[in-house]
Amino acid sequence: MRKDAAFVFLVFTLSSMVFGLVQGNPNYKDALSMSIIFFQGQRSGRLPVSQQMRWRSNSGLSDGRLSNVDLTGGYYDAGDNVKFNFPMAFTTTMLSWSTLEYGRRMGSELPNARAAIRWATDYLLKCATSTPGKLYVGVGDPNVDHKCWERPEDMDTVRSVYSVSASNPGSDVAGETAAALAAASMVFRAVDPKYSSLLLRTARQVLQFALQHQGAYSDALGSAVCPFYCSYSGYKDELLWGTAWLFRATNEISYYNILKSLGADDQPDLFSWDNKYAGAHVLLSRRALLNNDQNFQKYKQEAENFMCQILPNSPYTTTKYTQGGLIYKLPQSNLQYVTSITFLLTTYAKYMKASRHTFNCGSQVVTPNNLIFVAKKQVDYILGVNPIKMSYMVGFGPNYPKRIHHRGSSVASVASHPQTIGCEAGFQPYYYSQNPNPNILTGAIVGGPNENDGYPDDRTDYSHSEPATYINACIVGPLAYFAGNFK
Repeated sequence: MRKDAAFVFLVFTLSSMVFGLVQGNPNYKDALSMSIIFFQGQRSGRLPVSQQMRWRSNSGLSDGRLSNVDLTGGYYDAGDNVKFNFPMAFTTTMLSWSTLEYGRRMGSELPNARAAIRWATDYLLKCATSTPGKLYVGVGDPNVDHKCWERPEDMDTVRSVYSVSASNPGSDVAGETAAALAAASMVFRAVDPKYSSLLLRTARQVLQFALQHQGAYSDALGSAVCPFYCSYSGYKDELLWGTAWLFRATNEISYYNILKSLGADDQPDLFSWDNKYAGAHVLLSRRALLNNDQNFQKYKQEAENFMCQILPNSPYTTTKYTQGGLIYKLPQSNLQYVTSITFLLTTYAKYMKASRHTFNCGSQVVTPNNLIFVAKKQVDYILGVNPIKMSYMVGFGPNYPKRIHHRGSSVASVASHPQTIGCEAGFQPYYYSQNPNPNILTGAIVGGPNENDGYPDDRTDYSHSEPATYINACIVGPLAYFAGNFK
């Protein structure tokens, strides 16, 4: 290790020791298992006999009926009972990418990861193929749903159906859906070739729609998606992302030509359900690093520019860290950025190791181990190695959030309370209660601590206490990486 790189490593190590955070390795294998089980708690539709999270029951069985289509299945995005396809498709893409990169390290969890992906892709296929010329992008009126506190099994709000089309385009949600289907097609290529072919064929059609009819779905759907999942970064990043995934799935020159035609990219210092640039750059950099393809050097450079904005002590860093060592990007649901950035750190380090590559942030040399060290610190922090010794994964360790902002978890289950609990009936006995949630949403990662490493464990504080599918989807890969390294 070069002297300057060693200095970065040493400073971060010493800062960890100062705050008393060096406590060995959490059980990454258990955390990996729980992070995947979590998705069972978010399922919509008719649950299978293999369902392990037994306090959940069937829900949303009439979804799509208002448009005379079957849109049952898929996932509720977070603590509510709405199916927002934009974050759901990103969740699916990230679960698929995690499985492609780290499937060999997942061991017995690999079939469970595939099952979590398929629960989403079965639904996304319905959304893409049910009505010619339409892509369905959500079920449930969020403005009505958010006035209720009821378990999904009792939903009595209107299950409005939302779609985009040539006259009301949605390149962002369509590009992300194409990415999800293309990435998943590779996950199933060896184990279910027929299903894989269907996913890829549909991905091609959805991306073509996204490219031919360009526009933001927020403009078409308004309050049905905003302010919940507006496309704040625009749709060009999803066109890049979707095309990048179809190129990886097919290796066809036509998709490379589309990538070139999309022009210059933004270079943000985060990665999320809304902003895909950094993820696309890391994904495309794989060609430069593993195949030595000079046509992809610019993506490698952009990926490294991103890393230089993330790493502590980099002269180009734009990233704040809490005193306890957690990446801190935004006050609302900060852990979504922590898990997504951590995924990019481990994955780019993986590519670097395979190609024996290092890069510079100014005069400082960055090795794969520098990236891995920062990534491990984030994972460990989430799993309880932090100043208040709080695991932010529900059910993991002795001290974890007990009052998460989640309807199904906080309201008595159908098994324990068979009577219907209507829209507003759940607020007083459950939402405002100081009691722990009666149902444990195993593996859920909440929004996380504040910038001072504090966490109030308050159900009404959704920005810190609400879990989401896209938070979990991004940590599956890093957990599999560390589970394979620390046995």
